[in-house]
Amino acid sequence: MSNLWDLSHIQPETRVVLEGDTVPAMFWNAVETRGPQVWMRQKELGLWRSWTWGRTAEAVREIAGGLMSLGFARGDCASILSNTVVEWVLADLAVLSCGGVANGIYPTDAASQVHYLCEDSRTTVLFVEDDEQLDKALEVRDRLPLLSKVVVFDMEGLRELDDPGVISLDELRARGRDYLARHPDELMQRVQACRPEDLAILVYTSGTTGKPKGAMHSHRGLVHTVRGYNTLVAQDARDERMCFLPLCHIAERLGGEYFALYTGAILNFVENPETIPENVREIAPTVFTAVPRVWEKFYSGVMIALKEASPLQQATYAWGIGVGTQIAERVLAGQPVDGFLKFKFTLARWLALNNVRKLIGIHRARFCVTGAAPISPELVRWYLALGVPMLEVWGMTESCGAATGVPATRIKPGSIGPAASYNEVKVDPATGEILVRGTNVFMGYLNQPEKTAETIDADGWLHTGDVGSMDEDGFLRITDRMKDIIITAGGKNVTPSELENELKFSPYITDAVVIGDKRPYLTVIVMIDQENVEKFAQDSDVPFSNYASLTRTPEVQELIQSEIDRVNKKFARVEQIKKFFLLETQLTAEDEELTPTMKLKRKLVQTKYSPQIEAMYR
Repeated sequence: MSNLWDLSHIQPETRVVLEGDTVPAMFWNAVETRGPQVWMRQKELGLWRSWTWGRTAEAVREIAGGLMSLGFARGDCASILSNTVVEWVLADLAVLSCGGVANGIYPTDAASQVHYLCEDSRTTVLFVEDDEQLDKALEVRDRLPLLSKVVVFDMEGLRELDDPGVISLDELRARGRDYLARHPDELMQRVQACRPEDLAILVYTSGTTGKPKGAMHSHRGLVHTVRGYNTLVAQDARDERMCFLPLCHIAERLGGEYFALYTGAILNFVENPETIPENVREIAPTVFTAVPRVWEKFYSGVMIALKEASPLQQATYAWGIGVGTQIAERVLAGQPVDGFLKFKFTLARWLALNNVRKLIGIHRARFCVTGAAPISPELVRWYLALGVPMLEVWGMTESCGAATGVPATRIKPGSIGPAASYNEVKVDPATGEILVRGTNVFMGYLNQPEKTAETIDADGWLHTGDVGSMDEDGFLRITDRMKDIIITAGGKNVTPSELENELKFSPYITDAVVIGDKRPYLTVIVMIDQENVEKFAQDSDVPFSNYASLTRTPEVQELIQSEIDRVNKKFARVEQIKKFFLLETQLTAEDEELTPTMKLKRKLVQTKYSPQIEAMYR
């Protein structure tokens, strides 16, 4: 159990804890040293099943043998189209052990996107999760002449399938056993032939503008970064992580799979995206990385639960969080915490705050990490008041994930911290753009040398597209994306992300896009939190028949207006939001308006809802 006033238990680890200069070399070294220890757990039929390093190695060895039996050569690309499951990791490590290139495809992608990504990456073997993903592959297979085999993880509903181009993972493993019996040394020869400079993985950008671009990462970059992560947020084999973000995204691939591979931390896989809240409470991770939307959802769940609590429970929570806030303020200011306040905080945790932490599932967490999008500083303070340090990291696909990070011993809400020890970060004095340079910076975009040249300059600096500032302590603050800054008709520069983060702090608002470039005033498009707003409507006896009718009710309109009024008070008059529009469709990752990491695509939203936007300016 962590003490908020003593963060010495979260110390960065600078020594190399696992040898190997490529990902497969690290993996097979880990197997040798950790064989019987548990590395992964996955819930199947209501029970948590464990994967030791030895069992994982056996599966990886057989899948790799199966790939070699199919003629999979060094440098060939295999793609993985699946949700976040153990088999994703097994396939990834098998491909890399063969000297191949591993590429992830979002399970929410349409068949046309699967075609583009497989074609662009020259995929020869495609792993798919189940019948749903197989359908996409079969729809586009005829237009992918290089694709030789589709391998299915879960064959439920496909037992009668008779297609020479499709095999099950079990069948691939059986082929692998036969192949390795005849070629016992080939796999380790492939592993040893891998070089740090070789292309290891492709991570496609989400394509908010134009087609996705395949960011190329070498083994050297991956190993350099994953070792660097331990100097930011140290973990070890005693830690338990939750694996639930898409593994084709750089955050979970590096911060989840590869970081756990390096440190020996246990990876726990959730059942599916809908069971995350339940699984968090079961797993109770000691190190928890998530995107702001998850932290916002947990917070709003607590706020809604409080409204149903008894007056005594509400008063106890208010007192407890008040004490936690006093401690948090002293910690943030670098001031000592006296014995009496420590005693009060211990009592506050026993009476209220520990229950809140258990409700979320963070009662064992030494710290939480947030990244991939901006987070409200108030949310960071709230988690800190619960006694859980919330550390913000910043980076992007092209920087191999985190390039900066807030140290646990010096949290500054609203800051993304100083540059990580393994790269350089500076702010361009002319444009305010944040630039990154280091071994972690990607090799370039696959098949797009002109885009690469636009992104990495002659001196090796990665142009991130984020605008920010650096304080006297070297702590960076993101202002906004260069292309997102609003200049109103009156010439006022507005950073929409500040307003949007404040709005998303509301339990009733999931996402927001502020509009106002070259306009006389600011407006906002809001996506409501369906669960919490429906509960508000039911508690208030507001009639509605579906999601769209819910958004149109006067009571819900007034509810959102009150949330906007709350936010407006924090900003100057010229920065205040004058009108809003509620999206009348509940969006999911399958919808074009959302990125796979569940962020609204600003440009697309502005185009698609231009009639509604224009109506707010009439």
